Amino acid sequence: MKIAISSDHGGNNLRREIMNLLTELNIEFTDFGPQTNDSVDYPDYAKPVAERVASGEFDRGILICGTGIGISIAANKFKGIRCALVHDVFSAKATRCHNDSNILAMGERVIGPGLAQEIVKTWLNTDFEGGRHEKRIQKIAELEN
Repeated sequence: MKIAISSDHGGNNLRREIMNLLTELNIEFTDFGPQTNDSVDYPDYAKPVAERVASGEFDRGILICGTGIGISIAANKFKGIRCALVHDVFSAKATRCHNDSNILAMGERVIGPGLAQEIVKTWLNTDFEGGRHEKRIQKIAELEN
């Protein structure tokens, strides 16, 4: 599995924690920044992750900003992206099982690193159930056209 990860300045610290986790789990990832704590615009950092996940270059993406809201809205503007804003383990599992989310968004100012790590592990290790959920995913794709 290949993961694309990015944040804005409000998610820098949590992004670093999650990159450490991915390293521990031996999961390949590419960091799309930012590399400083200077204020940046979250759409600029959602874009490279969303583009690369949508193209298939990466299997999934992880995006982090202060709340997770802005960066998830930006990511969901890209065709083929199903970015889920998640702040609990139950939702992390559900969004993979039922929605086949391909980008996970979180807010550094909302949750701490311990919970974020559990969310990421759950999200990475949960498969899409398919079945009755498949037609719903298809209907989402049709909305993009």
